[in-house]
Amino acid sequence: MRKLLNTVYVTNESAYLSLDGENLVCKIDGEERLRIPFENVENIVCFNYIGCSPALMGKCVGKTIPINFISPQGKFLAKVCGETKGNVFLRVAQIDRFREAGIELSQNTMAAKFSNCRQVLRRTIHDNPGLREDSEIKNVMEVLEQGIEKVFRAETIEEIMGIEGNCARSYFSVFDKMITNPKATFSFEYRTKRPPLDPVNAVLSFVYTLMTSEFAASLETVGLDSYIGFCHSLRSGRSSLACDLVEETRCVVERFVLTLLNLQIIGENDFERQISGAVWLNDDGRKKVLARWQEKKRSDIVHPYLKQKIPLGLLPYVQSNLLAKYVRGDIEEYPAFLLK
Repeated sequence: MRKLLNTVYVTNESAYLSLDGENLVCKIDGEERLRIPFENVENIVCFNYIGCSPALMGKCVGKTIPINFISPQGKFLAKVCGETKGNVFLRVAQIDRFREAGIELSQNTMAAKFSNCRQVLRRTIHDNPGLREDSEIKNVMEVLEQGIEKVFRAETIEEIMGIEGNCARSYFSVFDKMITNPKATFSFEYRTKRPPLDPVNAVLSFVYTLMTSEFAASLETVGLDSYIGFCHSLRSGRSSLACDLVEETRCVVERFVLTLLNLQIIGENDFERQISGAVWLNDDGRKKVLARWQEKKRSDIVHPYLKQKIPLGLLPYVQSNLLAKYVRGDIEEYPAFLLK
């Protein structure tokens, strides 16, 4: 099992990363602020534009440590991961398998997503008896149940994605009801992405981006090409396969964000609002979310397929490894993640 090391998040827009011997060094305005032994680093995520030294990039390439560049608002920009290595035969098998079983993989992934959405709703009504007879929540749960049946009858990936869109709209129509703390500062009306138009959407988009970058890094680690997916259409510069696998684990992000909101960990002062209407986490807000996200990744879950306890932070790696086993033919079916 892979050792869960640290993801280094650089949130200060004036920070510059460099290499000093076997240490990762972070400087702000020329002053050293942080020094970390390089062997303790697994992933680097930079929310700035200044960047890293060529020596550090070279070291990361040699150690297969990805450097992800994300805008201060949380939009993925680029990733430095060096020359693609690993098993070329696995990548050829990946293309062949996705062409043969793309619909089946998409069906299982979306069915898992709908099931996990139902579990998030079930958890909410279990903890809040006043919502157990809510007609809107009951209706959404029925829509999600029907969505599972419909995707297995679908004959094309386009049809599957259409069903996913309808189910997602239905699910987010009751997302506000899961913000159950009456003292919570924020409410949610509907999902907005590019850009997010309210604080709840801003946090959702931010953490979705983090999860996607972690899946992309994990896929590269096991030898799969994160840009060749089976469900999301191919697009230059997009990690389509990472986007595919994130679908079944969005429930983890949503429960995490609901916890932040219901415990009032983030507030109005953690966001910046632009004239265009866009709402983004500010520097303090990002630090709060990242600190809690790192803490969340260290919590243990029992993997539903492996029946073993693992840190949540290893979930992207485990799912990527299971997909690689499926592509190689070691297992007959890829086991999508199901929330218990």
